[in-house]
Amino acid sequence: MLQINTTQNVKISFGLADVGYRILAFGLDFIILVAYLFVLFNVFNFGALINAFGDSWSQTAMATLGILPVVLYTLVSEILLQGQTVGKKILKLKVLKVDGFQAAPIDFMIRWFFRSVEIYGLLFFSAIAYAAGFFETLFIIGITLTPIAAFIVLVSGKQNQRFGDMVAGTTVVRLKNSINISHTILEEIQSDYQPTYHDVIKLSDNDARIIKETFLAAKKNKDYAILIKLRKKIEEVTGITNNEKNDLIFLDKVMKDYNYFTQNM
Repeated sequence: MLQINTTQNVKISFGLADVGYRILAFGLDFIILVAYLFVLFNVFNFGALINAFGDSWSQTAMATLGILPVVLYTLVSEILLQGQTVGKKILKLKVLKVDGFQAAPIDFMIRWFFRSVEIYGLLFFSAIAYAAGFFETLFIIGITLTPIAAFIVLVSGKQNQRFGDMVAGTTVVRLKNSINISHTILEEIQSDYQPTYHDVIKLSDNDARIIKETFLAAKKNKDYAILIKLRKKIEEVTGITNNEKNDLIFLDKVMKDYNYFTQNM
């Protein structure tokens, strides 16, 4: 699991993307790249264009130019889509720093460099060789071994990290996580909400977390003695006096007021 601290020091956990999801995302991206190469060489007859050049240097330069989108696809996608490729976006995966922060372009560049070595290197060079008219078998080998290489790298990485992830300090998480508002100190409040108890700002985030956890547990178990103790403790710490009909309403307002002030500070 990857834990992310919110601005209110609330830990939200994301599930690490398992190997199966990462391979599936890679497979979707791989299909896109193969489709691009197919259209390039079969629809636009890029091979004939390459062969129109007489010298091998020009042919290699043209082949490299045609293959360049394949090489840059992951880097450009993750920068523009903030940690996602098309495959990752479809499967709701995202690249994040292991400390929970958004990855920077330099992190994506590191991942891309090692991806090129780990995964796309064989495909890249074999495609150039094929485009230049050399060793067609190499291209077939590249297409076959690239997914296998991806699998080996993923399963051998720490926390489902590729070597590039380890160097960049990144990992891939699933954006579908089980967190909901009841697991944090956050409260659902209306945009026009008017607070009642201004002195709730004397509480800390940790205080608010403990209050909410205790309040929810006591409310669920109908433990009114705990609710009374909790209300008295809040009054003691903040100087607030309960003006509500009962402790349930008071504690609920305290949590909402705390969220109102901390979200608008």
